[in-house]
Amino acid sequence: MMSIRQRKGIKATELSEDRPAQDENVKVENKLPSGCTSGGVWRILSFAVGGTVALCSGLLTSVYLATLHENDLWFSNIKEVEREISFRTECGLYYSYYKQMLQAPTLKQGLHGLIYDNKTESMRTINLLERMNIYQEVFLSILYKVLPIQKYLEPVYFYIYTLFGLQAIYVAALYVTSWLLSGTWLSGLLAAFWYVTNRIDTTRVEFTIPLRENWALPFFAIQIAAITYFLRPNLQPLSERLTLLAIFVSTFLFSLTWQFNQFMMLMQALVLFVLDSLDMLPAVKVTWLYGIQITSLFLVCILQFFNSMILGSLLISFNLSVLISRKLQKNLKTGSFFHRLGKLLLHLFMVLCLTLFLNNIIKKILNLKSDEHIFKFLKAKFGFGATRDFDANLYLCEEAFGLLPFNTFERLSSTLLFYAYVFVLSVTVIAAIAVAFHNLSDSTNQQSTGKMGKWTVELKPETAYNLIHTILFGFLALSTMRMKYLWTSHMCVFASFGLCSPEIWELLLKLVHLYSPKRICVIRYSVPILILLYLCYKVRLTFLILVINPFNQISALAQCALSIIWQVEWLWRL
Repeated sequence: MMSIRQRKGIKATELSEDRPAQDENVKVENKLPSGCTSGGVWRILSFAVGGTVALCSGLLTSVYLATLHENDLWFSNIKEVEREISFRTECGLYYSYYKQMLQAPTLKQGLHGLIYDNKTESMRTINLLERMNIYQEVFLSILYKVLPIQKYLEPVYFYIYTLFGLQAIYVAALYVTSWLLSGTWLSGLLAAFWYVTNRIDTTRVEFTIPLRENWALPFFAIQIAAITYFLRPNLQPLSERLTLLAIFVSTFLFSLTWQFNQFMMLMQALVLFVLDSLDMLPAVKVTWLYGIQITSLFLVCILQFFNSMILGSLLISFNLSVLISRKLQKNLKTGSFFHRLGKLLLHLFMVLCLTLFLNNIIKKILNLKSDEHIFKFLKAKFGFGATRDFDANLYLCEEAFGLLPFNTFERLSSTLLFYAYVFVLSVTVIAAIAVAFHNLSDSTNQQSTGKMGKWTVELKPETAYNLIHTILFGFLALSTMRMKYLWTSHMCVFASFGLCSPEIWELLLKLVHLYSPKRICVIRYSVPILILLYLCYKVRLTFLILVINPFNQISALAQCALSIIWQVEWLWRL
């Protein structure tokens, strides 16, 4: 996370004195090939064990949530119409489109019924593929018709098991993100445990299955894991290209499956903007991420029949404004502290003005007013004036769009998650402030190689990204309760990473003059193991649900796995 080192001028005598030592090191390394081999075998073994645990954690979480859904509704013993009624609020509407596609004689007629729909809105014919994010229902209905599973699995079970299967991917992605940040898969296991034990605040898939966020958040978690890996320095070209592909695919699927995608990615773009301005991320990689966001939205816009709301989103205007402003201000990261701070403020003002200008121009050209109710809602919510807009007032009446209740923190504290999160967040925020101040104050000498000593403080780019990410999404969750699921899941990742991070414990032990490598090794493994034991003891009765009826659980697990395998096989044939 953070390291401090001193750069000095290199003298010729020092070089000559160092050469014998370097030659000796080369000889020693040549004499110890077995140690390197054993280290490589240990890494491969650790990777295999960690990957297996990640897969098992995801599958067990999926089965656990499916079991809760079955026990709550007695889903397998009620009639088909009762199963459909159990999909609450707009969930039933989304499922009806899946059912409509299955009942259509042909794929062409099913798509025609969605494009020219006269049932959803009274006295109006609308294009559902343009107005709503229902491509997942279309895709799933096609899969169900193509795959040879009609005799073994009812349509409703294929639908819900697919979503429970996505939860397995979700937990595995959180696991991998924590593992990448900390360097140990024990951190990922702790993140998965925290996700399950705080189920009330991390997911609501077991009682609102078809909600768009249940489709989108697994892809968002994959994107965060891919970005975390992408921001690592010194990646091989092939690894970098594959990671960029993973980021693009996950960003595109996330954007396609949730109507709030542009607002979530706007928060993500703000994270990149802040870190890029403070010189904490490589500018080239940030540019790639901006481009992927814009490209993904344009592709979704095409699939949604050129939905004007996407083209008029703040995200596209903001990303274009940042790229234009960076071209106009090429010497943004040079100069003294106050000089650079002034240029950053000017840069921020330029980006803000250019964003508003581009957004207004695009909306006037497209005659776009469809998203005004969202801004009216935000204006009324934060006390900037009342509104008589029906949609905005409807949002204000909804508890889900109110402030985050205080009892949320009581539940998170009961599993030690909130305490660990605050601890890790405090340490990393202090480190980030030190790094930001150093980058701003020392920018004039970064390219010089004088003989004067100079201290530099470094923060890993992937750690900095996840830090600002969790802060901004934390503010979003505090202001709007429905968005807490973005924050609490990442809270599990960030807290577990910090407890297993050698850099955080090294910093703390150095502050109290107790630093030693052995102490760090003992602490970073013993603390998460003790928390895992505590969580197992605390929720031992809850997890007994998984073994009360083993035959049902094995059947549910097999059906989830078969659904995923069939879908992958069909895609492979394409």
